[in-house]
Amino acid sequence: MAKILVADDEPDLEVLIKQKFRQKIREREYEFVFAINGRDALEKLQQHPDIDMVISDINMPEMDGLTLLHRLNESSPLIKSVIVSAYGDMANIRTAMNRGAFDFLTKPINFDDFAVTVERTLTHVGQIQKTLKAIKENDILKMYVDENVLNFMGSREFENTLMQNENIEATVIFIDICSFTSISENEAPNTVVKLLNNYFDIMVPEIVAQGGHVDKFIGDAIMAVFRGEFHLDRAIDACLTVREKIACLPAVNEHVSFKPNVSIGVNSGEMISGNIGSASLRRLDYTVIGDSVNTAQRLQSAAKQGQIIIAQSAFDKVKESFNCKKVGEVSLKNKATPVVLYEVLG
Repeated sequence: MAKILVADDEPDLEVLIKQKFRQKIREREYEFVFAINGRDALEKLQQHPDIDMVISDINMPEMDGLTLLHRLNESSPLIKSVIVSAYGDMANIRTAMNRGAFDFLTKPINFDDFAVTVERTLTHVGQIQKTLKAIKENDILKMYVDENVLNFMGSREFENTLMQNENIEATVIFIDICSFTSISENEAPNTVVKLLNNYFDIMVPEIVAQGGHVDKFIGDAIMAVFRGEFHLDRAIDACLTVREKIACLPAVNEHVSFKPNVSIGVNSGEMISGNIGSASLRRLDYTVIGDSVNTAQRLQSAAKQGQIIIAQSAFDKVKESFNCKKVGEVSLKNKATPVVLYEVLG
């Protein structure tokens, strides 16, 4: 439904408009809001922020139509205006057009012309709204998708590559924010989401700085993948920095005593990289799966607050590069024998 504000100090105009457009009003295609001058029109705009267009007389008491048009351009530049003026008043009409009026009507009003002008103006407004929506959706897409991926999506290789799956050697890390559930159960949703996003905004740059890729956010945890040379070393470096930065953060505030900390699981090995999900729902997730991935998640579950936990196989590869401490043997789900765990200290 289109909402139209009419500013005119002649009370008869309101009656005539309601008569002329009674069918569209009844069918909820149009809704009219009326104001007696420019100042009243600005107040009505405050009360009805979803106004699509303004039709305004030029000569009105307190605030005339040209002043209203100037104020509209400052406060609501997306609202399109149609100016009504006495026939032959070209000086005011030119001023109005120079100030951004979309069109003009002359008095006495020809209501057939009035109806065509309203329809044409609303069509233009609709096109602007669609364009802004597309821009907004594109900006949102850029927030969630890497720029290189967006460029690749426009290439010829995209469709074929979309279906390619491969075995890779990589490192997966799971970083969980310890005890964050207690916050989510006791604080307002906006507070919880804002806080969680702030923590993620600290972690993600450190992962990216070491060449890692954030695979997904799982509740209050991050799953990230590191590929290429020295992927295990780079993953551990990222984890150490994340742990340090999160540990330095203060408590939320004087009312919420929660102080963030992380528990981290790191594991390397062979895994399958592919596009996994439901094609029929158009919900596919380019991710990694396999025992190495599952083990990384279980290592995180075994980690205590502030710990970065790796298995024996990873320790054998990095023991000369990182200071580690043996934790002991732990039985992990779906593992036939206990796994020896180590904590990365620094």
